[in-house]
Amino acid sequence: MTYREVWNWGKEILRHAGIPEADLDAWFLLEYVTGMTKTQYYVRDQEEMDSAKRKAYEEYIKRRGERIPLQHITGVQEFMGYPFAVDETVLIPRQDTEILVEEADRVARQSKAERILDVCTGSGCVLLSLLKMDERRRGVGSDLSGDALKVAEMNREKLGISKERCTFFKSDLFEKIEGDYDLIVSNPPYIRTEEIEKLQEEVRLYDPYEALDGKEDGLYFYRRMISEAELYLRKGGSLLFEIGYDQAEEVSGLFKEAGFEQIRVKKDLAGLDRVVGGVYNKARENEEELTNV
Repeated sequence: MTYREVWNWGKEILRHAGIPEADLDAWFLLEYVTGMTKTQYYVRDQEEMDSAKRKAYEEYIKRRGERIPLQHITGVQEFMGYPFAVDETVLIPRQDTEILVEEADRVARQSKAERILDVCTGSGCVLLSLLKMDERRRGVGSDLSGDALKVAEMNREKLGISKERCTFFKSDLFEKIEGDYDLIVSNPPYIRTEEIEKLQEEVRLYDPYEALDGKEDGLYFYRRMISEAELYLRKGGSLLFEIGYDQAEEVSGLFKEAGFEQIRVKKDLAGLDRVVGGVYNKARENEEELTNV
């Protein structure tokens, strides 16, 4: 079979399996197996495909047809222009989350923030992207999953970021966090428990459940972090979250109740609410005591 015949076969299999963007996924897997660019393909499309590569391609197409995420087959997902290793222990980085990174970068530049904390770091994609965008930044990423932290460490090494600039450790939100930060970011679990069964199979069956479940109303982790963040934010520091499209009003309310100022909502490319952030301007009691001495 030629490259063209093999690709056509892959597209047809995925279409019949009901895979969204079947043609594109069939191409990505062909690219992954052969290493060819689209330009190279159109020059060589009538050439016979190597039998070993064809066999590998057929196996990958079969797995994708079973709704296994493309990223779990290739082991990589591009995010903010960087290749991140992913597996079944971490949430696959999504384009929506790039809005969180872009907003966090804007806030960091405006406030000259250098110390960043990423809670629920997963693959480390948010924190590592922010550190790649400015070499003066230092960061800490925490997650409850030890397996996820292994992936984050792998990505840190892959992107050439030193341990002096970035450390990852296991913590239940702020439980083991020390020190204070200019900026705290998080993409926490925010799907309502009852909604998880309605998600696409690729998400429901293959993303880690604990990275999805925001408990009964989806706000569990926002409540906890907003109520505790003041202990870890420097005065004038910012807290930024990714949110579900219908959670902006409720999360903004939680910010307001906790004394945050300059509360703002950022929309994604589809025009849906995607990021909520605020600034904490209250001095902590010990800071007030030092000021009054």
